[in-house]
Amino acid sequence: MIYFITSIIVLTFIFIYNRYFPVRGIRCSNMPELELGKIDVVDLRDYNESYKDPIPGAMNIPIAYLNRYYMEIQHKNIHVIASDKRQRNFGIRVLKQKGFQVTGCTIAR
Repeated sequence: MIYFITSIIVLTFIFIYNRYFPVRGIRCSNMPELELGKIDVVDLRDYNESYKDPIPGAMNIPIAYLNRYYMEIQHKNIHVIASDKRQRNFGIRVLKQKGFQVTGCTIAR
């Protein structure tokens, strides 16, 4: 019984950590001037949000489709655009697990 409760607590902590704790070493800032030849801008917002406020040169892959379409990202250096902190944290962790180097992020307002 104690092992079951401990495993539930550990799984809950991992879930909360992945969603709500920021990733270390990633600076969030306003949209900087990026060299699009050396870095890919990945927009993790939903299609409805990114359609209303498009970012030139950004590749739109919503967070729900990231595991399926991450192969379309060509460069290893990425700047992430997200709609909120939870989406930013989760997206950066998924991209890092896939082997990408996330250089920065922007939370779109």
